[in-house]
Amino acid sequence: MLTRARGADGPRRADGEGAGVGPETMDKYQILNQLSPGALGVNLVVEEIETEEKLLIKQVECIDEHHANEALEELMPLLKLQHAHISMYQELFIMWNRKISSLFLCMVMEYSKETLLDVIENKRKKKAAVDARSWSLKSEPDVLMCGCRTFLARPWTLWITCTSWASFTDPCQKSWMAPEALNFSFSQKSDIWSLGCIILDLICCSFLDTTEAMNLRKSLHQPGDNLNDILKDILDRKVPSAETFCSLLPLMLQISPSNRISIRQVIHITFADSSSRPSGVMLTLHQQVVPMAATDTLLQGNLGSILEVMQNFSSNPEVQFRAMKKLMTMSDDELGLPWPMEMVMSVTAIMKQHQRILELQLCTWSLLLHVMGQALMQDDEAQAPKTQWDNSIIVYLLNTMRSHPDSVQLITTGHSILTIISSQGTVSEEMQKAGLIELLLEHLNRYAKDRDVCLRALGLLWSLLVDAVIVDKGPLDQIPPLVIQQLATHPEDGEMAEAGCAVLWLLSLLGCIKESQFEAVVTLLLQSIRLCQDRVLLVNNAFRGLASLTKMSELVAFQVAVLEVEGSGLWLLRDIYQLYKDDPEVVENLCMLLVHLASYKEIVSELESGGIRALAQEMVERFTSSLELVAYATTVLQRLDEVKPQVKPSPPSGETEVPRDLQVAPSSQK
Repeated sequence: MLTRARGADGPRRADGEGAGVGPETMDKYQILNQLSPGALGVNLVVEEIETEEKLLIKQVECIDEHHANEALEELMPLLKLQHAHISMYQELFIMWNRKISSLFLCMVMEYSKETLLDVIENKRKKKAAVDARSWSLKSEPDVLMCGCRTFLARPWTLWITCTSWASFTDPCQKSWMAPEALNFSFSQKSDIWSLGCIILDLICCSFLDTTEAMNLRKSLHQPGDNLNDILKDILDRKVPSAETFCSLLPLMLQISPSNRISIRQVIHITFADSSSRPSGVMLTLHQQVVPMAATDTLLQGNLGSILEVMQNFSSNPEVQFRAMKKLMTMSDDELGLPWPMEMVMSVTAIMKQHQRILELQLCTWSLLLHVMGQALMQDDEAQAPKTQWDNSIIVYLLNTMRSHPDSVQLITTGHSILTIISSQGTVSEEMQKAGLIELLLEHLNRYAKDRDVCLRALGLLWSLLVDAVIVDKGPLDQIPPLVIQQLATHPEDGEMAEAGCAVLWLLSLLGCIKESQFEAVVTLLLQSIRLCQDRVLLVNNAFRGLASLTKMSELVAFQVAVLEVEGSGLWLLRDIYQLYKDDPEVVENLCMLLVHLASYKEIVSELESGGIRALAQEMVERFTSSLELVAYATTVLQRLDEVKPQVKPSPPSGETEVPRDLQVAPSSQK
């Protein structure tokens, strides 16, 4: 029988060597209250009859007596545990419950009226933040941490001890448990998960209610990037020690136990001196796990062996960083380019574990950009089918950019990678659902003065919209003013004008340019044509945009034909025709614009006087093989014929018409 020592000095310990099996051990306690059951146990508030001391008994059901005794033996060291803020274990014993015919392992420990859950809930009610890194139970003297786990050799005998306070928080008491623990597979890494959930609850209690916190924990059991949004929220709200825990939690809450860090690493990361920690802290924290010399030796092989090392040490950022550095020094032949999509997905899956380590992500994205770019250069036909593009890659790229909103290099590289992805299959809808348009809008706003960010953002937006079925046009309405601002700021920047004209054309087709913006857009499209006439893509897209807007508004037609800032726009159109008269695509887009101009009766006379009749006739004669172009030009000629200027009739024979300015009003004749 195990009994408890009552000495005031020294740790409490077991006085016997066996395990008592029988109801008599429990008879010395009077049950006062049964708390809500835990995931795998029952918590009883009891009073020892002899001493009237209030205690807590945690009962865990066992398979049989043999396994119960093994568990009991391994729990014996807990009786020697002594700490001012950890609940002391008074006694351990095994009992048989006759009512339900089941064997229970009982752990008797100090009772604290207020649990850690109570502390958190009180903070939650007050919407008060908790500094989980500096927080110690010294400030909460009435709370004791209680809980244990048994470490047995065989998984099916590995019971569990979750922190007792966690068992009151949701109906099934499972949201705190690691994914593998739900299937009764336990290890020390299972406790890392549960501890991560506790930390997450501590730092989110100021803005998440109990139900929201529970749903968040449950979502972490599913594959995906469910943690990233809350981490961004934590950083935005400037929760105490936010950076520390936003680096720590992704390493603790990995679905695969092998990818979770150890408790020693948790302690090191949590209590390292943040004031002296460099931005790449996570790269140095794991050097103790795999020495540099060993890492370098492992990475001396070929591509296959390097990727194998990356897989085997997927949770170690130092290994991944050195592997990336090694890959970036290898030639294209050594890299085995082009990579199959499975390899790209494998590398990104590893890097998703280290999203918050900027230095590592920069290396990875530079490599991915090179790999994808080389694949396109070597074989334009080797485009990846949509089915090969795992949506998680897109989500990973977007979430990583959200995690590092201040890194221009990461953002521009991300734009380039996503542009390649968008060109390799119909993934526009997946990108929209992942929030790409909103992210691009954020970048265009935040980096309005950064040419490179805006240029790449517009290029990606063009690639996204060119063949897209738009899921939600709402965010697009905010883009025209930003494009207008860029074209006005960089009037002679050919690349910017080319990207801006392309986006404005697509936005006009989608009806996302407001009528109040027509004048500014038309002015900038005509200006871009005039200043960058040598850019055929710009000219084509500008003509398309002007045609689209002219079709919608007679005022636009009047602006193009009459009110162009530096002379009539018709003269500019004639100049461009002369420059590109051997290019059927440019001429066709020009002629399409003329058709829409000619649809307005008031504009036809301007077309006639502006020499458009001769231009259209030359198009008909010059491009006889282009049926659509000829149809456009013929339509223009027909409209000119339909609305001819009226010719005044000649005066009767023998009479001479008096000029109007010499005529005298009848009332003045005497």
